[in-house]
Amino acid sequence: MTTPPYASYPEDLERPGLVRTGRSTFVRPIRPEDADRLVAFVGTLSRATLAYRSLGPVVRARDDVIRRGAHVDYLNELALVALAGDEIAGLVRYVRDPQEPEHAEVTFTIRDDHQSEGFGRLLLEHIAAAARARGIRVLEADVLADNARMINVFLGSGYRTQAGPPGQIIHFEIAVDPQAQAVARAERREQTAVRRSLKPLLEPRAVAVIGANRDPLTIGHEIVANLLRGGFAGSVFPVNPRAERIAGARAYASVRDLPEAPDLALVAVRAEAVPGVVRECAEVGVKAVVVVSTGFGETGVEGRAGELELARFARASGMRLVGPNCMGVVNTTPAARLAATFSPALPTPGRVAMSSQSGPLGLAVLDYARRLRLGFSGFVSVGHAVDVSTDELLQWWEDDPGTSVILLHVETFGDPRRFARVARRIAPRKPIVAVHPGHADSAVSSLFAQSGVIRTRSLQELFDVALLLAHQPPPPGNRVAVITNAGGPAALAVGACAASGLCVPALGKRTRETLRPALAPRADVSNPIDLTPTATAAHYRQALDAALADDGIDAAVVLFMPPLADKPDEVASAILDAAAARPDKPVLASFLGGAGVADLLHRGDLVVPTYTFPEAAATSLGHAAAYQTWRSTPAGVVPDLAGVDAERARTLIASRAPGPVPAAVAAELLASYGIAVRGGEPGPGPDAFLTVRADPVFGPVVAFGLTGDYADLMADVAHRVTPLSDRDAREMVRSLRAAPLLDGRTGGPGVDLAALEETVLRISAMVEDHPEIEALELRPVRLLPPGDGVAVADATIRLTDNTAAGGSP
Repeated sequence: MTTPPYASYPEDLERPGLVRTGRSTFVRPIRPEDADRLVAFVGTLSRATLAYRSLGPVVRARDDVIRRGAHVDYLNELALVALAGDEIAGLVRYVRDPQEPEHAEVTFTIRDDHQSEGFGRLLLEHIAAAARARGIRVLEADVLADNARMINVFLGSGYRTQAGPPGQIIHFEIAVDPQAQAVARAERREQTAVRRSLKPLLEPRAVAVIGANRDPLTIGHEIVANLLRGGFAGSVFPVNPRAERIAGARAYASVRDLPEAPDLALVAVRAEAVPGVVRECAEVGVKAVVVVSTGFGETGVEGRAGELELARFARASGMRLVGPNCMGVVNTTPAARLAATFSPALPTPGRVAMSSQSGPLGLAVLDYARRLRLGFSGFVSVGHAVDVSTDELLQWWEDDPGTSVILLHVETFGDPRRFARVARRIAPRKPIVAVHPGHADSAVSSLFAQSGVIRTRSLQELFDVALLLAHQPPPPGNRVAVITNAGGPAALAVGACAASGLCVPALGKRTRETLRPALAPRADVSNPIDLTPTATAAHYRQALDAALADDGIDAAVVLFMPPLADKPDEVASAILDAAAARPDKPVLASFLGGAGVADLLHRGDLVVPTYTFPEAAATSLGHAAAYQTWRSTPAGVVPDLAGVDAERARTLIASRAPGPVPAAVAAELLASYGIAVRGGEPGPGPDAFLTVRADPVFGPVVAFGLTGDYADLMADVAHRVTPLSDRDAREMVRSLRAAPLLDGRTGGPGVDLAALEETVLRISAMVEDHPEIEALELRPVRLLPPGDGVAVADATIRLTDNTAAGGSP
């Protein structure tokens, strides 16, 4: 294997990290200017730690030798440091074997006071990813037999390890290809660490408000007032050097003057003063900081650099940071009762949690939710999200028994792949509903679709869906009964149902026979069930009972025009009674023109969501039905594919310079993944294409479509983000509007869908294994009859200098 030339400092390896205890840290490559810091680090190590590091009697190296360890080429030698404040807490280093370039020797050193916290396992995950991106497949390590901590790190990592022979020194060989077991263990470690790190933020024992103000209606004052008004059981410390009391609470001149170190500090000072305040918080032991202040990334490049440096300092100091430019955090659970926000509208307790990336938008969100009577278990305004991210909040709410629905307002993704992994794990148990401003962004839509996230087009739609899922179960199917006392709204509801993937079928014969004698003579008992303007509460109850008892109906939308009938409170009570009798099928209502009627559809824990217009009810129900279909479909797996020769492909790629590869090489690369490039006559259906493009945010994105007008004029193209599971491939191929041309529904024999799906999976595996593949295109792909496979007639591949650049861990 040939190795690329010297690589420059790889900024992409700078990553925040969390150890098992929940402590925050910052992991980055070592730099030449770390030489003195490295000497200080070695000077703190005990004789026992040095003995484990040197595999024998302690010999302290000279300072000039230690300083040389800060100079690496980031390719054949790489060292990563985990920081605790300005000091090194742990270090991992690999050195490539010049005789076997795919092997490297790795060593770990953890400062004594940070051993047993999980730094070794965290650094192993980071160095394994970095080594893999640089063409290293095996890390080798020699460990003293009594170094139980390091041995447990290797054995418990989930990576394939080979140890032996047993003796005073144990030799380990660690295959850094990500195995399913390694990924699963890393996920469990990450989830534990994330929850522990967020506890001081969401369940603090004491809170300081730095920049608290004596004047009501100022941000600093309102945060203090809300903490006290919300019933926070811990200590609240306003910090203002020119005040004695704020909102009735004693004020302190500085965070250093507080009687105890608060878990959480909210910072509401001028932007230029924020770094000094955050540094003071670190010095006194604050564990989480919420920066409400503006004047950072929204001001331009310099502001963005400032907030990133703020985040790096916080992580290296063991703190978590929310913001900047946010409106705070809320946790209504009895264990917290935390209203650390300046919002004038505080949410009522409920079972919905929300993360919002817009601070100002959060004010409107909380006010609107309160008017909807939609209760919140938690609300976090992440602002610019330079540290605490949406996917970490998902992991907090994942195991929160008080949260049953999670809402997301997402503008940008910090780590889309981690988001997808976490969301896919949570969505089968708790629905996740998101709104994203990029309506035409196929990569975002694909990410949400693969993860089971319900994507809405607007905030209004987001809350419409939340109102349903917070109070009613998702429907077991897509068949809807519409009950009304006016024909016009019913027609609107039926049209909206069709547009939302729902159907309004005729009621069963027994249901119609039950209803006909019970209702008014002019009532229509087909579907929609038109009770006529003379309908009473009893008629609504009878119609809804019968519809929900019908085995051909999965949900009901009840429409009521108050001006056409008296006593809306009685109708609401009848609807609640019927809904309570069939809790397995959702009931939605639209009381058109009835201001305040929605309050009547609440009875203790039983709530029937009501909407101003019937279209909103149908749209919400359509989202819930699609979610239930996704949840009921067996989870996909990334399969092991026969006939794959990854080593052959790796050798071919290593021998090529960046840029387009010759057609013969492209064919050979594809053949190593079981895809033959060959000519052939067109099949019974249209030709297709498969492409891969490296998205700067989402990584490789696979696109599939039919050639010609289908893609060019109709934009009928499906996208998915790698890695693809068998379920992803199946859904991708079948998601085209032109899919009936492929499966025989148009009368023809159809094409070999199984072979097409397998080709999609092989392409996904290829680009995942080889990040050097920047772009790939198979066009045309001949779709042949069932059993005859597919024929790739032409292929182009372009490589990037991924290894020299450092890759992406």
